[in-house]
Amino acid sequence: MNTFFALRLASLSTLGLALAAPAGLLAADQPKPILEEVAAFPNQQVTGVAVSQEGRVFVNFPFWSDKHSISVAEVSKDGKPKAFPNESWNRKDGPPDKRWVCVQSVFVDDANTLWVLDPASPKMEGVVKGGPKLVKINLGDNSVTDVISFDESIAPKDSYLNDVRIDTKSGHAFITDSGAKALVVVDLKTRKSRRLLENQPSTTAEKVELVVDGIKLIDPKTKKTPEIHADGIALDLEKGTLYFRPMTGHSVYKVSTADLKNPDFSSEALAAKVTKLLETPASDGMLEGPEGWIYNAAFEKNAIVRFDPEGKMQTVIQDAALQWPDSLSWGPDGELYITTSQIHRMPKFNQGEDKQKGPFMVYRLRGL
Repeated sequence: MNTFFALRLASLSTLGLALAAPAGLLAADQPKPILEEVAAFPNQQVTGVAVSQEGRVFVNFPFWSDKHSISVAEVSKDGKPKAFPNESWNRKDGPPDKRWVCVQSVFVDDANTLWVLDPASPKMEGVVKGGPKLVKINLGDNSVTDVISFDESIAPKDSYLNDVRIDTKSGHAFITDSGAKALVVVDLKTRKSRRLLENQPSTTAEKVELVVDGIKLIDPKTKKTPEIHADGIALDLEKGTLYFRPMTGHSVYKVSTADLKNPDFSSEALAAKVTKLLETPASDGMLEGPEGWIYNAAFEKNAIVRFDPEGKMQTVIQDAALQWPDSLSWGPDGELYITTSQIHRMPKFNQGEDKQKGPFMVYRLRGL
């Protein structure tokens, strides 16, 4: 684990969830973690959350409906969103490489830099040419310091770049593509990108049903379970392991980051290096944690679950308030921040009826 991450999570050394507890259970003598409200957005559907070393909270709102009005925001102390890094980046017109088109995730790395991933596919209806990008923001002065754009060879028309992790030691970014089923590896020094594991079982949706709060998700076009491919991603820097999973499915996979960074490996050769670790409830976002634990936003269970490098799984919290837990981020004092996106209540999964019940939430989980 890198030094910053170890310090940031020092309070988790006395975890409320004992590491020796049986798989799937909390330790009986430990207090339950407490879910606290950080922010509530009446109409803006939030997916991503990222928290800086100083406790600054950043969120993003994907352009998934006509209610959308802001893409990336910093959350004030009283829970209000302010356009970030400024109003100009949040405008709805202009060159697509100089504004947010449809942002899916935000991430703060161990150097306290904010990264914004923009798949640029409004309403998931197809990529806007010139829009897909990974943007680097200096939190010292809130300035955009780099924009890495992806052409159609990396972000094809049906792609939806979903989540990102940054290896600051080697200067690489790892990205999941939940639309066109692949991983994308970016060399941040050369700015060259590669699509890997395209159409492999590890990046492809599985044949499962998704049921959340009694709502069975059905794709209106296929009349079947929506196929959401490689989505959740987590990086264990210390062990050099990348974990990833399709959202439609239960399987979690891992692969060495050294193999991912090796330009001599073809996508097919790399597939032989991928290992299926375990099965968990269907989950959206993932997040690396202390002691090698990987946290998962288990939306079918209104829960957060975690597993260790050997595949032992535990439930961290299960609460009806977690209406499709989406993204996760650590706070500076070891709190776990969680967004709820209510994806299962969107009109597209309910015969055109909007069943979303505002507000969309950012929670903080204390007492871990």
